[in-house]
Amino acid sequence: MSRSLTLVLLLLLFPPSSPRAAALWRRGNRVSSINACQQTEEADGGLTVRCSGLRLTQIPAGLSNHTTRLFLNNNRISSLPAFCFSDLFLLDELDLSHNQLSSLEPGCFSGLAPSLRYLDLSSNRLTTLDPAVLGGLQVQANLSQNPWHCNCSMQISVPQLDVEKSSLEKVVCFSSDLPNLGAVGLPLVSLMQDWDLCRSVRRTTDFLTLTTMFLWFIMLIFYLIYYIRHNEVFARRHLEYLRFLESRDPFRPR
Repeated sequence: MSRSLTLVLLLLLFPPSSPRAAALWRRGNRVSSINACQQTEEADGGLTVRCSGLRLTQIPAGLSNHTTRLFLNNNRISSLPAFCFSDLFLLDELDLSHNQLSSLEPGCFSGLAPSLRYLDLSSNRLTTLDPAVLGGLQVQANLSQNPWHCNCSMQISVPQLDVEKSSLEKVVCFSSDLPNLGAVGLPLVSLMQDWDLCRSVRRTTDFLTLTTMFLWFIMLIFYLIYYIRHNEVFARRHLEYLRFLESRDPFRPR
């Protein structure tokens, strides 16, 4: 029985609004996407899988554990869930360029550290590097053409990565917490040689804190002055009222 006929029968058995039917339909689409990929067996027995330009929104299911090279470039993948490549323990090259990746969950590259040597994450929407994501990957990584946000967090994360140093030179600042430093357009590693982003941020934060405290102190002084003057006026009026009552007292001896 063909896969499409099977899916039709499943939809007849389960209403389209059924969660189980929806899950089966998504699974059917994921499995069918691997059939559209081009698979080539290499001389060493490895498998090259090309799923380029298929408008995929997630990693296709059913990838062979003999896959050594996987091309998922030019798709619409926006995130990588944990353990999505855990069965590909022979994977040597992974191309995820020209997608819509904006987040990488910790553990998404779990199991690839022993084999993976080249990782292409260029031309995506990544803004930060998390050591929990790339930690342990000793790879040559293409990290160019991403809107990296250079800040204290990035400065702390970069030294913890095991990727080749030449890969980090492609982390070019698209934005920064300190735009006045002229960081935009500079590689993060070059920026870190001249500036301590964390110290600069702390100085900026300390200055703002002191300014805020000073303004609150000034407001408190003005409030105390107003409170004292208001009470003086109130006390004076009360005293004058008492004198007025005393002057009108018919029983007061004259």
